[in-house]
Amino acid sequence: MHDPNCIFCKIVRGEIPSRKVYEDDLIFAFHDISPIAPVHLLVIPKAHVSSLAETRDSDAAVLGRMMSEAGRLAREQGADDGFRLIVNTGRVGRQEVMHVHAHILGGPEPLGAMLPRPGA
Repeated sequence: MHDPNCIFCKIVRGEIPSRKVYEDDLIFAFHDISPIAPVHLLVIPKAHVSSLAETRDSDAAVLGRMMSEAGRLAREQGADDGFRLIVNTGRVGRQEVMHVHAHILGGPEPLGAMLPRPGA
């Protein structure tokens, strides 16, 4: 299922260009257009799911694939010494696009120097 107005669904369908790094039958991964770290990828389900709070048991395979591919994708893009995997959920969780997505953030230096701490 796709949402015809969702920007990430449009990226999956090829209607909006992206810098794709990976695609399989369940997920799509691409570079963030406004990176906040040297490595900043987004990993999304190809099917539309609005938020992590709305997932069901039937979404377990795609969520597992997102997690299981994150390390390999991070390393391939240069995050050899670690990364953060962040899933913002809902308004209070600062989710900006209402399609489940995980941010992979990493790079050659510790991210604490690059990212604000929560509540700061």
